[in-house]
Amino acid sequence: MNAWFLLFFAGIFEIGFTTFMKLSEGFTKWVYISLFLVSVVLSFSFLAEAMKTIPIGTAYAVWSGIGALGTAVVGMVFFKDPVSLARIFFLALLVISILGLKLVSR
Repeated sequence: MNAWFLLFFAGIFEIGFTTFMKLSEGFTKWVYISLFLVSVVLSFSFLAEAMKTIPIGTAYAVWSGIGALGTAVVGMVFFKDPVSLARIFFLALLVISILGLKLVSR
């Protein structure tokens, strides 16, 4: 599978593990703890596989960017985190940065 797709899925599972961490309420709800653990393992497995091809700095930046962006959106949509024009602007900068790293990488 293409390393960039693996990296994308690693980021998606990062969003999953942060969301399940929140839902676990301080690691007190076993269903969400289990989903958190599965998401962590899958996220790091996909990240490790992607790093076989993509440089470590690029892979980590893209992985954490996808996770940060996705987690912020999940927070705003599902957990009533604050939404502001400035927040949307800076999240858009994250998207531009992620796409920029993809464009300049071989």
